[in-house]
Amino acid sequence: MKRSLLTLLHLPRTTKRLLVLAVDASFCVLTVWMALCLRYEAWVPLSQGSYPWVVLASIVLALPLFVVFGLYRAIFRYSGWPALMTVTRAVGTYGLLFAAIFTAHGFVGIPRTVGLIQPILLLLSVGASRALAGYWLGGAYQAVLRRNTLPAALVYGAGETGRQLASALAHSSELRVMAFLDDAPALHHQVLNGLTIYPSSDVPELVVTLGIQRVLLAMPSISRKRRQEILDRLMGTHVIVQTLPRVSDLAHGRISIADLREPEIEDLLGRDPVPPVAELLNRHNAGKVVLVTGAGGSIGSELCHQLLEARPGYLLLVEQSEFALYEIHQRLLPLSQQYGIALIPLLGSVTDEARLERILTHWHPHTVYHAAAYKHVPLVEHNVEPGLYNNVWGTWICARVAARAGVKNFVLISTDKAVRPTNVMGASKRLAEMVLQALTPIHPQTCFCMVRFGNVLGSSGSVVPLFRSQIRAGGPVTITHDEVTRYFMTIPEAAQLVIQAGAMAVGGDVFVLDMGEPVRIVDLARRMIELSGLTVRDEKNPEGDIALEVTGLRPGEKLYEELLIGNNPEPTLHPRIQKAHEHCLPWEELLAGLQRLEAALDTADLAAVRCCLQELVAGYQPGEGLVDWLERGWKERDDVRGRLPKCIIL
Repeated sequence: MKRSLLTLLHLPRTTKRLLVLAVDASFCVLTVWMALCLRYEAWVPLSQGSYPWVVLASIVLALPLFVVFGLYRAIFRYSGWPALMTVTRAVGTYGLLFAAIFTAHGFVGIPRTVGLIQPILLLLSVGASRALAGYWLGGAYQAVLRRNTLPAALVYGAGETGRQLASALAHSSELRVMAFLDDAPALHHQVLNGLTIYPSSDVPELVVTLGIQRVLLAMPSISRKRRQEILDRLMGTHVIVQTLPRVSDLAHGRISIADLREPEIEDLLGRDPVPPVAELLNRHNAGKVVLVTGAGGSIGSELCHQLLEARPGYLLLVEQSEFALYEIHQRLLPLSQQYGIALIPLLGSVTDEARLERILTHWHPHTVYHAAAYKHVPLVEHNVEPGLYNNVWGTWICARVAARAGVKNFVLISTDKAVRPTNVMGASKRLAEMVLQALTPIHPQTCFCMVRFGNVLGSSGSVVPLFRSQIRAGGPVTITHDEVTRYFMTIPEAAQLVIQAGAMAVGGDVFVLDMGEPVRIVDLARRMIELSGLTVRDEKNPEGDIALEVTGLRPGEKLYEELLIGNNPEPTLHPRIQKAHEHCLPWEELLAGLQRLEAALDTADLAAVRCCLQELVAGYQPGEGLVDWLERGWKERDDVRGRLPKCIIL
């Protein structure tokens, strides 16, 4: 059927018109014979008597009229109601002439009723043929054409999930499944639902022979390590790789094309998450009042979600951004209602001591998770004063208010950038850690601790969404340096580990999360490009699709991140959590240093701010020159103003 359609529609236009003329001529013959049979109520040979003359008259009358009325200029697969009206007018004119000859005038041996019956039958025949051609060619052909132009895909995994996915795509208008891939030798070259199962080693050959453009990974239950091995094998084949979520995310039991997604970066890391320890998750949260600052942020919002699973009695969301607070509250509301947990959205800044005092003395939270922070390295480097006030003084204010309100546990979300920092953001987070360490002996009733980890995937500012948008835009993909490496962890895993680490604290603890092996950002960029079915454009491949552009390290950025200042971490009850022993200043000495730092900030003396940070934070090594926009902006503006004509200086 498909071949017949394609053959028919690829015929020359003249040939198609002659074919339709022949069909209409055959309708003239057929309808004359049927009219005679209906008149005599018996099968009548068309060759007897004068009947051949009736057939000849029908053809001689009909075909020229059809040509005049333009029936053979129409493209049937696009014809509709106007074309059928043209057929009606043409056959109607023919019917008047045919009836005038064989009914009004009449001939011996030819029933007069044939002049009335035959035009009606011809109208039905020609009209039906046009309608059928419009449906068959305009509908079925278009479906075949669309199907043949859809991207060809392979389903990796011939199990139940793969079969469901192939069935869901059988009538898809987006993809065309050509075959299965599977690593089980017993299945190779077998046929499943009409599709051949090939080994994965055949992918390069199938890309050429079947025109494969995508590989759909339908193995949701495999480990991350196994998934990484498969993705590594598919790299370099120039196909787009899409995956299905893990089994836990496919609870509905039916697979559809909507479930397909690009490989998440955690699929490329090859490290499976360690299941959480339920007792640690619930220890300080179940049935209690829990407060999260920065609840609308990347880490804060995931913390809130994980905390709801621990079933607190009340969950207080503190956030300074109205939009972020509204969004996280609406997202968590259905789950909180399902569990019967009171969800309290509270607008407020961590630097507003009076507001925090009222919140904590009213609700008396048992545990506070302090996630509010300015964390983007270049932004804080360019905006030193608000960065330090929010990260250092915000933590200090929260901690002392929590101590006065009788909070039992206070957990600070810290960062690997606090270790031997080269930027203000990292130095501010290390200072925040030191504040909690120094306050621990002063407020023993509150257990202060901090949890330090690296980059979280999918957080605001993560390179993954940036790279994806750059790839979709055609590049270039920008990296700051060829040798930059980073630790990565998923947001849910990081949030779970934060909660569990906080449950093990005894006071002043610095917990470090095991982030696995560091990843070179340039390797990450290459993988994302190649798994999108594209190639990297470089010296070796000047005709590639996406270029990599090195932009240079940003202010305060490090090539390598560290998680420990010292080298003496202790294991804990959780295999992914270690306890560090970090030196800190006694409170009196730290307080004096913070007062000097505050005085420098109040006078906007950023050079003095730098000196104070270097005195307080061990290992802080800032880059050359100040890049704060206000400090740099005044000088640059004055330089520009000096070069402008006086008439435009305001």
